[in-house]
Order: sequence, then C-alpha cells, then structure tokens
Amino acid sequence: MRPFQPTESCSPSAAPRRELTLYDSTCIIVGIILGAGVYRSSPDIAGGVPSVGWLVVLWLAGGLLSLLGALCYAELATAYPEEGGDYVYLRRAFGPRTAFLFAWSQLWIVRPGSIGAMAYIFAQYANELWPLASIAWQPTALIAYAAAPVVLLTLVNIVGVREGKWTQNVLTTIKIAGPVAIAAAGLLCPPSRQVSGPSMPPGGNFHGLYYAAIALLWTYGGWNEMAYVAAEVRHPEKNILRALVLGTVAVTGIYVLLNLVFVRAVGFQAMCSSRAVAADVLRATIGPWGGRLISILICISALGAINGLIFTGGRLCYALGRDYPSLRGLGRWDRRLGTPAWSLLLQGVIVLTIVVGLGWWTGGRKDGFQSMVEFTSPIFWAFFLLVGLSLFALRRREPATPRPFRVPWYPAVPAVFCLSSLFMLYASVRLAWEHAGYESVWAVVLMVAGIAASLLPSGSGHSDSP
Repeated sequence: MRPFQPTESCSPSAAPRRELTLYDSTCIIVGIILGAGVYRSSPDIAGGVPSVGWLVVLWLAGGLLSLLGALCYAELATAYPEEGGDYVYLRRAFGPRTAFLFAWSQLWIVRPGSIGAMAYIFAQYANELWPLASIAWQPTALIAYAAAPVVLLTLVNIVGVREGKWTQNVLTTIKIAGPVAIAAAGLLCPPSRQVSGPSMPPGGNFHGLYYAAIALLWTYGGWNEMAYVAAEVRHPEKNILRALVLGTVAVTGIYVLLNLVFVRAVGFQAMCSSRAVAADVLRATIGPWGGRLISILICISALGAINGLIFTGGRLCYALGRDYPSLRGLGRWDRRLGTPAWSLLLQGVIVLTIVVGLGWWTGGRKDGFQSMVEFTSPIFWAFFLLVGLSLFALRRREPATPRPFRVPWYPAVPAVFCLSSLFMLYASVRLAWEHAGYESVWAVVLMVAGIAASLLPSGSGHSDSP
C-alpha cells in the first residue's frame, strides 16, 4: 500500500502542528477515562463479586487489560503518527471501505453516543444542583442540560487547539482533585464495622460477575483516544507511549483507591446496594452538603470527558475528509484557528441531533445514559476488535515500517487484547438483544446507510485493496 498522498482537491489549507506536550497528552487520556462512570458503576461491579479481595482483583484486572490495549495502540500510533488514529490503521490493514465504515460509525453512532452518555450524566447531576423550575416536563430539562455542554465545548475547541487543550487540562486537574478529596473524606470518617460482607452477596455469582466485567471495561474506556491526536504530539516516538502508560496506570490507581475508600466508609454490603456511594461517603463525613459537593465533582468529571471526546473526534472527521473529495470540507485545517473547524462543527451538529433526538424519542421512558450506551456498544467493540487484528496484519504486510515501539511479548499481548474485545462484543450484542429498543434499530439503519456510502470513490491515492 502506498503512503498517504492527498489529492490536490483535498489538500488542506494547513496542517496539524505538534503542540501537545506529554502533560497535555496525559491529561487527554486521564480526562476521558476518569469520567463520571466510576461513581455510577462501582456499586454494580461490587455487587457482582463475592468479597472485597475479588473487587480489588477485578479493578486491577481491568487496568491490566487496558494497559495491554494501550501497548498495542502505542505501537500503532508511533508507527503511524497521523491524525485519525484507528481510521489510519484500519485503512492500511483492511482497505478504504473498512476504514470508511469505521469513520462513519464514529461520526454517526459511537462518538455521538459516547459524548451523549456523559452529557446525560452531567444533565442528571446539574439538574439536581440547579433544577430548571421553569420547565415542567422533566425530560426537557435533562435534554437542555445535556445539550448545553455539547454546544459550549464544541465552540471552545473550534476557537483553537490551545483553548481546547487548556480547557482539558483544567478540567482534568480538578476532576483528579475530586477523587482525592473523596478518598481523604473516607479515610477521615470512622471505618464501617461491616467491611467484608457475606460470603456471596446478591449478584455475587457467575452471572453477576459477567455483567460486572462489562461495567468495568466500560468505566476504563477512553485511553485509545490518544491515537486520534498523534500528529499533534511533540516527540511522538516517546510521548505517545509515555502518555498511554502514565494515563492508564494513574486511572487504575485512582479507581482502586476509591473503591477501597468506599468499602471502608460504608461497608461492602452497603456499597453493593448504594446508588450514590460517593455521596454516601461525603454525607457521612461533612453532612448534607456532601451530596451537593459530589454532584459538582461529577459534573466536572463529565465535562472533562465530553471535552476530550470532542477534541479527539474532530481529528477523525478531518482524516476522513482528506481522503474523500465529496467530503473535502472536513479535511481542511483552519490556518488561523489551528483546528479542524468544519469537522468539529459537523460533529457538534450530529451529537446535538442524537442527544436531543433520542431524548425526545424516549420521552423519559428510559434513562438517557442507558439509551446512549445501548446505541453505541456493539458497533464500538466490533471495530475495537478489528483494530487489535490490524496490528497482526500490519506487522505482516508492512514489516519495513519503522516502529519506535514494539509490543512486548508479541503475539500474546495483542491476542489477549483481541479476546477481551471479542468478549465485550458478545456481551454488548447480548445486552442489545435482551433490551431491544429503538436505539439498536437506529444504529442498524445508520450502519446500512454507511455501507451504501462506502461505495463513494476515494480520491486520496490509496489503493482500494488492503
């Protein structure tokens, strides 16, 4: 396969500049992974294991699997440090149609659903802090709160890469301070007398463990976003690997610490049944204000994840626009702003449409966060598996390509990564089948439209054959 050579008609007016330092890159990873998911999913995960020891093992295992995946992405991203991440790897490994379908799914399904899921978490807690009394119908208030950060943060990222990265750095720094404050509060309060729990709490069986693993890997999701901004990282041959490893290890440590604090403060059994365990910890320490404080922290965590997803998603649209003449507007890098402005704008419009549309469609009958997860999960894990397989394909197909970093213990590490992705694909398809709704139908319709759109001619100079 020939290296990427854009056609004249698709030639961007400017190119990405390497402005992201190691700290910026690590903040992007930590900011996306460390969203509000840990506060929401920790009780569900605890309810699926028989003891505190197993809870710690499960969180460490999730961190290890994420680290193995990060090592695979480090090899791909340092070998091909271009904007677009997974899109670039899939194109080189399996051809333009597979890559187009991936980008299509990200543009219309995965990215809107991921941003929308965090937007609805933000909406839920923002409405608790400042209820929109003027809106009588509750779903409308949640839709309004979910739409607001999408609009605001899209505009911030369009204005300039410095504004986007500084917003991410500030939000990430604050959101890391949140778990630290919760941990300190939990350590200051008297320990609960009930820590270990019964030998097998409700849900602590194979079935419960199965769903606990699904929630666990969803909570760890987001470390792969580093690949989308590889062309903007300074010294990518070193800093991409460092950011992936530092970000993944830091989040694993935070997650394990938080769960141990939850168990110490409220007890294992109470943690399993809690719907707001972090709020329970703070209320036990500082009283009623604890609930409001945790709501603020969760809103900040959600904003950090939304901003990171918007920042990286615009780069994927930019990579797609470079390759297809009919989409060349997306492939223009604004010289004055230093951002893929048109890609970010289109992404923002699509996300806003999905967030508002699914919110109105369900009409409050289903939690907005749940709708977004069901909308995205099967497609996300299908392409995640293909990215893992692309590492094997590119090692065989392009052996002469310089690889500043090579995955250790090859092929065992990428094989484990692929098997874990295959398990998540099966689990998410099963979940969608058991809770069949309009979200899954819309995802299928959009993918069928993507298959038709993939027949568009590519004018990038790539060979159509992998």
